[in-house]
Amino acid sequence: MFCSVSSLRPFLSPIPFHSIPWILDFLPAMAARRCASDLAANIVFFLLFSFVPTQSAAIFSPLDDHLIACGATSAAALPDGRSFLTDSSLPTTILRSHGRRISVSNPSSDADPLHRTARVFTCPSSYEFDIKSKGVHLIRLHFYPFQTPEFNLSSARFHVLSSGITLLSDFFAPRPLLKEYFINLKEEKLVISFYPADRSSFSFVNAIEVVSAPNDLILYPARLVKADEVAKFDGLSEQAFETLYRVNVGGPKVTPFNDSLWRTWIPDGVFLKPSSASEIVSYSGRIKYQEYGASREVAPDHVYNTARVMNGAVLSGSNYSMTWEFPVTSGYKYLIRMHFCDIASLALNQLYFNVYINGYMAYEDFDLSDSTGFLASPHYVDFVLDVDITELLSISIRPSNQSSPLWIRGLLNGLEIMKMNNTMGNLDDASPVILFSANPLKRGLGAFVRSLTCGFAFVSLSAIAFMLFLRWRSEQRSHAAWSPLPVDVSDSTLKPGKLLNF
Repeated sequence: MFCSVSSLRPFLSPIPFHSIPWILDFLPAMAARRCASDLAANIVFFLLFSFVPTQSAAIFSPLDDHLIACGATSAAALPDGRSFLTDSSLPTTILRSHGRRISVSNPSSDADPLHRTARVFTCPSSYEFDIKSKGVHLIRLHFYPFQTPEFNLSSARFHVLSSGITLLSDFFAPRPLLKEYFINLKEEKLVISFYPADRSSFSFVNAIEVVSAPNDLILYPARLVKADEVAKFDGLSEQAFETLYRVNVGGPKVTPFNDSLWRTWIPDGVFLKPSSASEIVSYSGRIKYQEYGASREVAPDHVYNTARVMNGAVLSGSNYSMTWEFPVTSGYKYLIRMHFCDIASLALNQLYFNVYINGYMAYEDFDLSDSTGFLASPHYVDFVLDVDITELLSISIRPSNQSSPLWIRGLLNGLEIMKMNNTMGNLDDASPVILFSANPLKRGLGAFVRSLTCGFAFVSLSAIAFMLFLRWRSEQRSHAAWSPLPVDVSDSTLKPGKLLNF
């Protein structure tokens, strides 16, 4: 019995032939010879497979790792193994204006430890964090509204700013919310500021996370999708992002316990259009993370182990597709990160498909084998789309003309959608937020200056009016006509920022 090359395919496919030239010379001879025994063949397979360039499974350890339980009197331990420290006794964190510390009176035994306490501010306040490693950082703000005799947190309305970026404007939390951001920090300090929306309101926060992101999380250029072309989008890591959706396509919910960056991935069913032609596949083998490919910090095994596919063998025609729809806010660019891992094909170079975003061709004849070189090897592609009118973002996978009706004709494992900062550098609200001091002395001084200015203006206008009156009388006597210059200032040209009066 001969050991054919086809029988060796499952074992040889993970080997990087371009990096091990001697294997190319060895394979034909090996395939032509008789295998002395199954044991000898298995030994050869094991030796060859050992050359697969995979990533090590080292645990991610961020250099900056600030985990704060706001208003807590003791550390809060989470099921994922992390411990959030109190916000009042940290050497690397400074709390400006301590505000009020409140807590749930009778918390249930299964309540999240981070949701039992909060820090409430009735005036502007901020947290200041020491930053050891400059670059992209992950910032999470936890808001869990509850009620005490003094405060109903669901009625709070406030703004949140950081690094000159408006993260939240006129924000309120009627239900538990987790806000996640990615910001490129270039200073050794990070300040997160909270401003009540008006004098009668207040702000609150339950917990804060500030974690330095892995270097490969936001690294490569993106594909800028336009109506008539796809261009290159550079400088992605210089942008600020707010995470809106993180979806495990075809799989169950993934909790922070199973994610090295403590993220939550939700199932895709609620976003999938009912007319989509898809089936779910799963994979129990080992995901092959390559040295320069997607890492576990980009997405965990639980995302790449499942997928939705379009199976050409059970579908007829070529007009079918898989489509997901997401509500978004117009006036912003969005980063769409699509995660792929071919766990469905029987061999390389069988999977081809097209990617459409809001009806625009984003990637034609996408060949996952060309990007990874292996089956069950993860890969992601970043797209940027400017949503200027519609408030719906649609993502579709459709068959390519190069795909065979007998093969898998489309696949998707995971999906992330992030809002990008606008031209003003903000992630919420198009107009800048103008902040006024909460210091009563400054308010009194400001009122005095405003009164003095108004008084001076009144006297000046009175003098001008009197002079004009004299001139009018003089001109009336000489029968000369006079009219003021036109002033073309309409209300539409006046775009004031939001005023925070304290």
